[in-house]
Amino acid sequence: MKTITLLENREFQAKDPYAQPLFADKTGRVLRFTLQPGQSIKEHNTPDSPFYVVILKGQGMFAGGDSQEQQCGPNSLLVFEPGENHMIRAMAEELVFVGFLHGAANWT
Repeated sequence: MKTITLLENREFQAKDPYAQPLFADKTGRVLRFTLQPGQSIKEHNTPDSPFYVVILKGQGMFAGGDSQEQQCGPNSLLVFEPGENHMIRAMAEELVFVGFLHGAANWT
């Protein structure tokens, strides 16, 4: 068994959001995203994998394929289908969430 503490040793970057790989193998990838207030991740998608998001800390605006932003915070699970465009924007506090991808060990 491997254990990873999700809120320890967080890193933030001054200019852009930071995606830190926490685990990767041939079956999937787990990334911890950290955003400073006001930072955003522009619209994109993961064409070959669903993208599951678990919010750990802070509030953010998330939009899926319909481009309608929805405010989400801790203890929320968001599910984006393979190829579904999505975007994220941190609000007035730091935003920390974990993203899970299936079969995407080489995704960057």
